[in-house]
Amino acid sequence: MRFRSLIFGGLAAGALSSHPALAQYHRPVRHYNRQERAYFRGPLHVTLGGGTALYNGDLGNSPSDNFLGPALSLGVLYRLTPHLHLGSEFSYVQMGARDKAKERGLAFTSTNGLGTVFFRFDLLPDESVFASSMAEAPVFQVFVQGGAGLLLYNPQAYYGTERANDATSFLPPERNDYPALAGAFPVGAGFGVRLTDKLRANLEGNYYFTTTDQLDDINLRLGGASASKDGFGTVMLKLDYALK
Repeated sequence: MRFRSLIFGGLAAGALSSHPALAQYHRPVRHYNRQERAYFRGPLHVTLGGGTALYNGDLGNSPSDNFLGPALSLGVLYRLTPHLHLGSEFSYVQMGARDKAKERGLAFTSTNGLGTVFFRFDLLPDESVFASSMAEAPVFQVFVQGGAGLLLYNPQAYYGTERANDATSFLPPERNDYPALAGAFPVGAGFGVRLTDKLRANLEGNYYFTTTDQLDDINLRLGGASASKDGFGTVMLKLDYALK
């Protein structure tokens, strides 16, 4: 409970941190692209998302072996150029999986907090950002994105083939400093639909490369000889709301 309170506190702090930026916004400022066309960076956008996460590590990467858990996010997004956006996001992710090797019979569950900064690039043009244009924002948009951040992870390993419950007997942790910090580097893509002038719905998938091989608390138990770090993916439906 203490760990979950910490994560949700971070989400709330992220939401509140957007207010100073909003308060400093007074009127549109013109910027110019390489063709000397004037454009507006526009208002700050707030994003709220929900979905699920998929683990990829020493125990395997099969969706059928994953114990799917919720993934929630709260973020902000701001346009830098007609195609490029800068974003920041706080996320809470639950994940777990059973071992692909049935003879080992290992499994894990984890709760994770994540903070990232990323760049998003829109693949389709948006004429509505230009000062001389009367066009509306495109109904559909496709984008790619990538960034970096920190992952606060708190795994628990056990023997079993089913999702952990109150009766599960967990193994002693491989390290004594959980929840621990690791680097996280997301890359992803998405598809967006304009619902109203201020609201968009985006379906996006991201894969997170990490700097740890203990995302599942299973490394030393397998001899510590893994050739790669653990990672995970998320699939989320996000609402994007323009504050102006």
